[in-house]
Amino acid sequence: MIYLDNAATSFPKPPEVIRAMAGVEEKMGANPGRGGHRLALRAGRVVEHCREEAARLLGVHHPERILFTANCTEALNLAISGTLRRGDEVICSYAEHNAVMRLLDRYVSRGEITVHMLAPDERGILSPASLRRVISRKTALVIIAHASNVTGLIQPIAQLGAVCRERGVPLLVDAAQTAGMADVSPDVLCADMVAMPGHKGLLGPQGTGLLVLGYGMSPEPLLLGGTGSMSESVRQPDMLPDRYESGTVNLPGIAGLYAGVKFVRTHRAEIEEYELALCDRLRARLREIPGVRILCDDGQAHMAITSIVVPGHDGGALADALDAADIAVRAGLHCAPTVHAWLGTLQSGAIRFSPGLYNTAQEMDDTALLLARLLQA
Repeated sequence: MIYLDNAATSFPKPPEVIRAMAGVEEKMGANPGRGGHRLALRAGRVVEHCREEAARLLGVHHPERILFTANCTEALNLAISGTLRRGDEVICSYAEHNAVMRLLDRYVSRGEITVHMLAPDERGILSPASLRRVISRKTALVIIAHASNVTGLIQPIAQLGAVCRERGVPLLVDAAQTAGMADVSPDVLCADMVAMPGHKGLLGPQGTGLLVLGYGMSPEPLLLGGTGSMSESVRQPDMLPDRYESGTVNLPGIAGLYAGVKFVRTHRAEIEEYELALCDRLRARLREIPGVRILCDDGQAHMAITSIVVPGHDGGALADALDAADIAVRAGLHCAPTVHAWLGTLQSGAIRFSPGLYNTAQEMDDTALLLARLLQA
């Protein structure tokens, strides 16, 4: 199988990720932070080691400001729901995932907030000047996807973040498609909160995610409950990370994420360079196929994501044909209808190819060759 769906979840995982997950279940499957016996303490150390390793990768000086979540969607929900209040205004981009848009739509439909969608230029890029024009005194939060999960297009987050800082408005960055490949340090991005999955570029297992809280950010928690700390009180602790991590954490997942983050911290620059080289090779081969339109293929900075439309051909049928030939891609709208509306592909959708660490240049050539044959049939 040629697996080209790494934008959905990375596969395969490094062997050490699998070993780490199996190891905690075999040797220390206790509840972290919920007892003083050796197994619980060892489990707790795995959790904190992962937090510290993520802090090193992300340039965060206080590891307690890195929160474990079940996925990037939960991290985004925590950041958004915990920050907004009735009457607030939110600015977001056209490229947001439904993890953001559906939550905002709920609040808008209840009459609780207003949303301003920042329009891009003809290349799909958001300009700091346009953001500066629309920020108002009512703006409580700006939400920007670092890179589109449809086109891979990277936004100038640091410049947008500088505008937010100038206006005193917090910036939440969705780093679902960049964490583990690009530098998503909050300091580098000028971001106040950064949400990311553990199971994509960080090479951890599904069921893991992170939310990084910048200084001064203290959203209301989504969940309240047992934390293993201050158990004499029925009031939720204020200290970090306990304030946000009620209930039993995903120990096997976090153990796997720890191994994945260690791998990424050692090899991040090489991974980014290699995956982009694969993506560029695939794009070059796809450009040679008559009738194939590559979305946002105009030389802008992008992640290792390529989406195409072939007029006159059903994307789902082509994806099924590729799957029958042992090539895994994703067709459809990719949970990002506002991006497709801007691209003019809301009705057709697109076929997305997202190579990863374990793909090869030959696989890019073979994929393009097979697609060309399918279109000629």
